Amino acid sequence: MKTLGLFLLLFSIQAYSQKDSIKMDKIYKSEDEWRKQLTAEQYRITREKGTERAFTGKYWNFFEEGHYECVACGNYLFDSNSKFHSGCGWPSFFEPVSDSHLNYHKDTSNGMIRTEVTCTRCGAHLGHVFEDGPPPTGLRYCINSEALKFVTKQKPLKD
Repeated sequence: MKTLGLFLLLFSIQAYSQKDSIKMDKIYKSEDEWRKQLTAEQYRITREKGTERAFTGKYWNFFEEGHYECVACGNYLFDSNSKFHSGCGWPSFFEPVSDSHLNYHKDTSNGMIRTEVTCTRCGAHLGHVFEDGPPPTGLRYCINSEALKFVTKQKPLKD
């Protein structure tokens, strides 16, 4: 019986790992393919490392239950329970769903030193992370609305 339980546990872990690795397969597209898939503003932000003006994005003051995915590839990035009102004018989160879903890069553009955040799966520029966020992490992921797709939390079906 112990052997069967151990087998099922190992099988479950392997299945979960395979699912996660499938989800994290890299996506490579030509710039023409990205232009066809994304709006002009989404392309400017995610592929050209642009930013939207503060207080203009659709998610900066948006607090529904659900999660946020990369607009370019659907990579699951942030849960709504990690979103907070920072007052900076962009959607802000204190932690990602997993650090493995994001890449971090030193950014010295515009005369600043900061940490750029990109999607692990497709390389889309998402925004930046700063060390002035709330507990428990002290981080503020300042993310462009145009780089995100919100998915509403599904309500359980009633019996």
